Amino acid sequence: MQTRNLAVAVTSLDDSDAAFEEDQCSAGAFEAVATPLRDALRDRGFSALTAVQQAVLEATIDGRDLQISSQTGSGKTVALGFVMAPQLLELDARAPKARPLPAGPVALVIVPTRELAAQVKTELEWLYAGVPAVVVECVTGGTSVGQERRRLGARPPVVVGTPGRLLDHIRSGALDCSLVSQLVLDEADRMLDMGFREELAAILEATPAERRTHLVSATFPPEIRALARQYQVEPLQVQGTRLGVANVDIEHVGHLLRQDDRYAALVNILLLAEGERTLVFVNTRVEATQLADQLSGDGFTALPLSGELEQAQRTRTLAAFRNGAASVLVATDVAARGLDIPEVGTVIHTAPPIDSETYTHRSGRTGRAGLKGRSVLLAPAHRQRKVEFLLARAKVKIQWREVPTAASVAKALAKRERRRLEKALDGAPELTETQLEYARALLEKRDAAQLVANLIEQCRAPHKAAPREVKAASAELASRPEARSEPRHGQDAQRPRVRQLREDDRYQRRDDGYRRPEREDDSRRGGAVHFEINWGYRDGASPQRLLAVICRRGDISSRMIGAIDVDTHVATFEVAGEAAREFDARVRRPDSRDPDLCIRRVRAYEGPAGPRRIYTRSSTR
Repeated sequence: MQTRNLAVAVTSLDDSDAAFEEDQCSAGAFEAVATPLRDALRDRGFSALTAVQQAVLEATIDGRDLQISSQTGSGKTVALGFVMAPQLLELDARAPKARPLPAGPVALVIVPTRELAAQVKTELEWLYAGVPAVVVECVTGGTSVGQERRRLGARPPVVVGTPGRLLDHIRSGALDCSLVSQLVLDEADRMLDMGFREELAAILEATPAERRTHLVSATFPPEIRALARQYQVEPLQVQGTRLGVANVDIEHVGHLLRQDDRYAALVNILLLAEGERTLVFVNTRVEATQLADQLSGDGFTALPLSGELEQAQRTRTLAAFRNGAASVLVATDVAARGLDIPEVGTVIHTAPPIDSETYTHRSGRTGRAGLKGRSVLLAPAHRQRKVEFLLARAKVKIQWREVPTAASVAKALAKRERRRLEKALDGAPELTETQLEYARALLEKRDAAQLVANLIEQCRAPHKAAPREVKAASAELASRPEARSEPRHGQDAQRPRVRQLREDDRYQRRDDGYRRPEREDDSRRGGAVHFEINWGYRDGASPQRLLAVICRRGDISSRMIGAIDVDTHVATFEVAGEAAREFDARVRRPDSRDPDLCIRRVRAYEGPAGPRRIYTRSSTR
């Protein structure tokens, strides 16, 4: 298969394709856009196209399958609308002749999350507002299946959906994909990371072989390239943004701290970010809810966003964050995919992310539409070298700073109050004579300085929480014996430190636990087989992340994974006996993406000795 490259440069903008500024759009080519779409762009206030849109227009004329790599917010949704235009406009031409519409969609867009599906639907709707025959429907988990079936019964020409729900409708017969001529896999890399490989394969098999298949992906790792080889024909690469390049409008700041001081540091950072939208990333759904509740108890207007929320609640949460009713949104990585939130001033990572792509995605929620943003990473001091390695892969140079202390935060808040007061005095309206007479009377009875100081205190805006004391941890922890190790040289010096699996790392048996006796071969008996990975919750492991890595490394469906047991530095999980042999062979192979993560079979499983988090497979979905 031959692949041709078409690389262009794109300025990163707001998530919504409607947010492009004229000075951020390349000079451009409305002439190549179909008339109804051209009118929609002008009605929306656009005067030019972005570079990725121009490149896609050229590729559309060529009629090739596309591989589009571009930052979120660079106009790729509108570009996808251009790709679909020839077939969709042909449908509109049929309408006056009363010819029947197709039995199913001609364009199918598959996305990883509900929020991204809703965003793509909205963008395509305004783009095709002048084309009456083009109706866009969205099907996702968390919504009424019955209502979706009724909408699909109207045979919409464009369907946008998440893999699981799309496959449900295909298998039930509600969605007929036999006439799909344009198929788009948006954020294909994330869908594979989330374990949707089998669902994607089943959906693709339900579509005609003669179709155009387009991949939109932030990265094109080996798994995505293998997918392209299987389903694309001579794809054309359209590179909107150089892979791995972070937004230059973002200031990257890191704080090394002790684990016990993480919440105190977060409170101080949020106090300094008062008045701006702040997005806080956590690893798990439970953390999102607990942290949002804790911040709310301390006076912050914080809301959680995770996969366990019903769609109606997710919509209300995002609306509150957009309109300023909530200034802090605590989100998981999966839930934040496709967020369309303008003017996020600060992004806070409460723990280092699993990889550079995740960091780039998280931090990319700020610094949009030409605005400056800040990405703040909280990390244990002993993980400084590993974090720097991860960020180097994202082409990010982080500035390590001490955590804001209670005294420094209090001083900054006091200065902010003085500036606010002086600004209010400068803009104060003309006072009446009665008001001035009362002021003179007060001055005759009281000391002027004390009077003014008391009035200032009475007018002071109530702060959410008091600044917290944070111990200086970076230098102390980095110098402790357990945080030090022998110096490394050559290539090893560039690799992140990951706890090595040794026999003395085995779990100790709990008094109230159990020790599972070693058996000859569980895979022959059809029972679950235990495996272990050297990645625990202290290093950012969560059941969702573990599941994604396990499925990718073992090329296995998430349905074959049982309970996941996450301990401090390691995690243990179950693999169905019938899949264990092949899984074991695959995970032994070197992995260029995560070379220091080791997975090995556990011959005799013992219950964890200390704090651990046990999840069933259903709780990770």
